[in-house]
Amino acid sequence: MATSPPYPAPPGAAPGAASRHAHWWQRPWVRYGALITLLTLSGLVILALVREQTGTRGFLVGLGLAVLPVPLLVAAFRWLDRVEPGPWRNLLFSFAWGACAAALMAIVANSFATRWIATATADPTGADTLGSTVIAPVVEESAKAAAVLLVFLFRRRDFTGILDGVVIAGVTATGFAFTENILYLGTAFGTDQLTGDSGIASVTAATFFVRIVMSPFAHPLFTVLTGIGFGIAALSTDRQRARRVLLPPVGLLLAMGVHALWNGSSTLGQYGFLAVYAAFMVPVFGLLTWLVVWTRQRELRTVRAELPAYVVTGWLHAAEPFALGSMRARRVARQYARRCGGKAAARSVAAYEAYATSLAFLRHRGRLGRAGPDFAARERELLLELWHRREAARPALEHAARVTAPRVPVAAAPWAVYGGYGYPPYVHPYGAYDPNTHRS
Repeated sequence: MATSPPYPAPPGAAPGAASRHAHWWQRPWVRYGALITLLTLSGLVILALVREQTGTRGFLVGLGLAVLPVPLLVAAFRWLDRVEPGPWRNLLFSFAWGACAAALMAIVANSFATRWIATATADPTGADTLGSTVIAPVVEESAKAAAVLLVFLFRRRDFTGILDGVVIAGVTATGFAFTENILYLGTAFGTDQLTGDSGIASVTAATFFVRIVMSPFAHPLFTVLTGIGFGIAALSTDRQRARRVLLPPVGLLLAMGVHALWNGSSTLGQYGFLAVYAAFMVPVFGLLTWLVVWTRQRELRTVRAELPAYVVTGWLHAAEPFALGSMRARRVARQYARRCGGKAAARSVAAYEAYATSLAFLRHRGRLGRAGPDFAARERELLLELWHRREAARPALEHAARVTAPRVPVAAAPWAVYGGYGYPPYVHPYGAYDPNTHRS
């Protein structure tokens, strides 16, 4: 670990290090280009398929209604990720994968499997029930889990714990539910156009109430179980290989099981659906909400516990660990920086907070033996990022620490204090002290 603050040059390649030319398929722009092309083609195909099933008017109505819960869900997952915010590109990839690639895989695979079962059994009704309760959970959760796996493998530096898995999985499922809701709401609107129904009694209103009002969290809830499995695997050491290998599939199986239970509740009638919703879905949602909030508070405690080591060596000021371990103090610091230095200063403080949090988590993993071989290089990289932003961040964090520091209660003095200032008058144990009559 670095022991004293440097006066560094911008980080770069080590002197004398030989540069090796990567193969063309290993270059970042090639990978980004291939990924963007894949997602774009998937989006165009899924757009055409949904529009074919719903019609243009149905598609537009479904799109307008399906988009309503998306900002709230994304904001909720982003709020959970405020302790150590991940890059926006990971969230954009996750949402796009869920809305385009995962939705396309689900539509194609579900349709093919349902038709095959209906042909093999000559029972279309039974095929639809089997497809919704067995095939759909397996296909859809596997397709969404692929996004979590890709971030886990190729953005390992950004995937360090349970909250990272929850956020990536939740945003992926939000994108998937967005596309699925367009299909269901657009189809319901088309049905209403044929039957002439409108208003509260329409199929569109009933579908909107069930999917948007009652259960906007359903798909995120399922896939978050997969994300928790990957998150625990990310916390495992190299010697805990069994846990790293087994927990993601266990999380995926749990997600499939809960998804199958939810889909199967629709076959139990109105009261069966409500019973599963009230007795299972709502408690599971509450339990997972408690878990992620508790994990977030635990991460803040880790920040407060690990950063004082860098105060001792001079990298941080004494007030910074407290301020960085409080979400309220972080917000106050950004507001102070914005007032004093504008948006650029506020962005610098926000980046400082994120790098400091990553540093605390890195040190925590190193202390527990979970850091990789690049621990020292990563630590110095983070310290240099902090050093470059110290001019804007330190005054703001010190101000935030003073403003948000808990007040220490002080007991009232047992004597009278005149005007609240100065020293209290001396009271002799055998009477009042009078300087005019007292003689020494």
